[in-house]
Amino acid sequence: MPEQAVPPTPPVPLTSLLAREDLALRQIAGPRDAGVAIRWAHTSEMSDPYPYLLGGELLLTAGVHIPEAAGSGTYFDDYVSRIVAAGGAALGFGLAPVHDTVPRALVQACEAHGLPLLEVPPQTTFSGVARAVWQLMAQARLAELRRVTEAQQSLAAAAARPDPVPSVLRQLAQRVTGRAVLYGPEGARIAEAGREQPEEALGALAELAAVVTRRSTTTATDTAAGVHLAAYALGAGQGFALGVAAPQRDPADHTIASVAAVLLTLLTGEHQSGTGAARSSALVRLLLGAAPEEVAALLGADSRVVVHAVPDGQAPDPMAASALGAALGTPLVDLADDAVRLLVPADHDVPEQSGWTLGVSAPAGPADWAAADRQAARALARARAGHTPLVRHDARPALADLLPAEEAAAHARALLAPLTPALTDTLRTWLSLHGSWDRTAVALSVHRNTVRQRIARCATLLNSDLDDTDVRTELWLALKQR
Repeated sequence: MPEQAVPPTPPVPLTSLLAREDLALRQIAGPRDAGVAIRWAHTSEMSDPYPYLLGGELLLTAGVHIPEAAGSGTYFDDYVSRIVAAGGAALGFGLAPVHDTVPRALVQACEAHGLPLLEVPPQTTFSGVARAVWQLMAQARLAELRRVTEAQQSLAAAAARPDPVPSVLRQLAQRVTGRAVLYGPEGARIAEAGREQPEEALGALAELAAVVTRRSTTTATDTAAGVHLAAYALGAGQGFALGVAAPQRDPADHTIASVAAVLLTLLTGEHQSGTGAARSSALVRLLLGAAPEEVAALLGADSRVVVHAVPDGQAPDPMAASALGAALGTPLVDLADDAVRLLVPADHDVPEQSGWTLGVSAPAGPADWAAADRQAARALARARAGHTPLVRHDARPALADLLPAEEAAAHARALLAPLTPALTDTLRTWLSLHGSWDRTAVALSVHRNTVRQRIARCATLLNSDLDDTDVRTELWLALKQR
């Protein structure tokens, strides 16, 4: 099955689509599971649509591709099995203009392979079905954003109350319809709120909290007794953790819990330990001209890694940057125009973060933090070019590191000047994926023919043979300077 490029919107339950009276869709085969979800709608009359599916589609067809003798062979079984193998969520069959009824063999194949089959009446256009899918997705996304925004406001108000920690826990438990627990050093339950949960689930939650406080990871998830569990490390090594047990866990729940973790980090960490004053002192000394190595001890660790991060599909904002800092166990977060920069203790693991693309430098002392910052920027550029969640700096010297930075950047600007941003992005992605048309099309969410046209346009504008290895190498080095 091809790798899915999941859109940043909640999927649409198939039941919601069937409930649209204006569409008059009717399910005639396959499981009637309320959990079937549609991520997008796609129309295809290919006899084998597998190469063009990303997974989660409602595939729409009028049966133009069906041969006359299809019912007597394995055509429909092969067709449906390929849709299922590609991750298709459901199949919609239009009754006009080619077929008056849905072929019986197609119904049987969908039943056999467990693929929901919808009958699309003549008066319903495929574009109307696709529009309904996107309308439902937009409604779900708006509801999700409204829920997260209201939760953020409520949590912030709770943190300002005279009893901030219990208030934040109560508000979090209410928002996720579960239980929230604050664990202290040695795993002690300091405070908790919300609905009672099975002992098995609470025991597993305590173990999960112990995992994040040992710093093997800053967040962890599990499921026990049918309950979704999540634990978040608070602060940088203070031993506190937030545990959440709830009946479900979706991206909105994770965002809400991350906001609560940031607030609890502030409430339980720096103000009680005195490190906040130490960091303020370090900042003042830097502003007055002290060298980084002279104030590094006040920050709590000499050796650190620099992390550059960008959120997927949107610009970074202060709340998301703070949540990322809490997840990575550092309050040293800088929200720049195009990326979030963080200083993380070198002994902390920097794992992949859902919804973020990260570039991580090699460990460095204070005197080398500026160089580490450049390493993280280059690692982030490689991660974005390859559509990889996380790239770490390779300690080996790269060829690009041997070139004067200003001269290399000037050469890159001149070489790539004829290309538009869209062509530049396509060329970068195509080169990072070793010239694969299909993988590049999936990564950019476009058709493979579009990729071919753009690369051909790049070759024309650059007056270069993109099949030449030397040309590809020079272009890749130039793109790394952008």
